Amino acid sequence: MIFHGLRLILNREVRRGVAPSKTPPPPLLPKERGTQGVRLFHKNQMGFTLIELMLAIAISGIITGGITMTIFQVFSGNTRTSNHMTAVRQVQNAGYWVSHDAQMAQILTPTPSPDSDGFPLTLSWTEWDGTVNTIIYTLGGTEFVRDHNGQQSVVAQFIESVEVSPRPYTGGALTFNVTAMVQQQTETRIYEIVPRPGS
Repeated sequence: MIFHGLRLILNREVRRGVAPSKTPPPPLLPKERGTQGVRLFHKNQMGFTLIELMLAIAISGIITGGITMTIFQVFSGNTRTSNHMTAVRQVQNAGYWVSHDAQMAQILTPTPSPDSDGFPLTLSWTEWDGTVNTIIYTLGGTEFVRDHNGQQSVVAQFIESVEVSPRPYTGGALTFNVTAMVQQQTETRIYEIVPRPGS
């Protein structure tokens, strides 16, 4: 359109007697060159081929799949780590309370039966003012329960197994083995407790 307008201006200048400008005439548009020009015009403006399009879709799919797998692994790794840390905390809670009470105890009485795990475990001591403390540890389902003079509290959860040895206790160190499991993530700790002298 621009070239066609310039040609009209030049023709007007010639008719009025004005010398035409020395600029060369604009090139012909592809339509003015004939059908061959039209074909060249279409070849220069070709789009994507089917193979290029399929290749782009395949590469996009691979990149999207990789990103999805990475996100999934990050989330599942975080869940596993969180479950394992929960199991560690529960084992530490159980170990803390049994160790604390066993070190205070004057009398330690695990269940003496050889086929038992040593629970319920009974610990007792007398305060300087004559107050008697009796603590009984039991495992109810997956809850590790501490009964202090009739007041029960859950000191740990998700406990799979607990074991006290030796049974019966005859002095020396008391071994407390506890395992917690949270969503297939397990943690096991072994505590060796030495009661105060005179126990």
